[in-house]
Amino acid sequence: MEFPELGKHCSDQSCKQLDFLPMKCDACNEVFCKDHINYSNHSCPSAYKKDVQVPVCPLCNKPVPGQRGEAPDIAVSGHIDRDCQSDPAIKKRKVYANRCNVKGCKKKELVPVICESCRLNYCLRHRHQTDHECKGFRGSGYSMSNQG
Repeated sequence: MEFPELGKHCSDQSCKQLDFLPMKCDACNEVFCKDHINYSNHSCPSAYKKDVQVPVCPLCNKPVPGQRGEAPDIAVSGHIDRDCQSDPAIKKRKVYANRCNVKGCKKKELVPVICESCRLNYCLRHRHQTDHECKGFRGSGYSMSNQG
């Protein structure tokens, strides 16, 4: 052999191929051939340090960090529902702004459904006085003015 130092053997136990253009894994610093350089192909124990993907919001083009192991769709969806500052996302949030005043109910309606007795907003399920245990206007905590 003319050049004994030329090339390196693949570090994968099943391969050990002599490669003249070996590549070093940036996570575990082992040398691999072209077939085993991917983290998954050589079962890299340090892949979790490097193989991190951060999805980008399709509306505002900002990176959306998420929890490890969580699907990127869930993180992006939560970002659009709460934090996204693009016009379509803000308009989507403001459409259903009429939240029900019954404790524990998280329903939001497109139009306000205001009780005539207590003047509070409710969802369609709690719109009747018997459904939201109406205490009348005095029990709502608002002042007597009927203007506005």
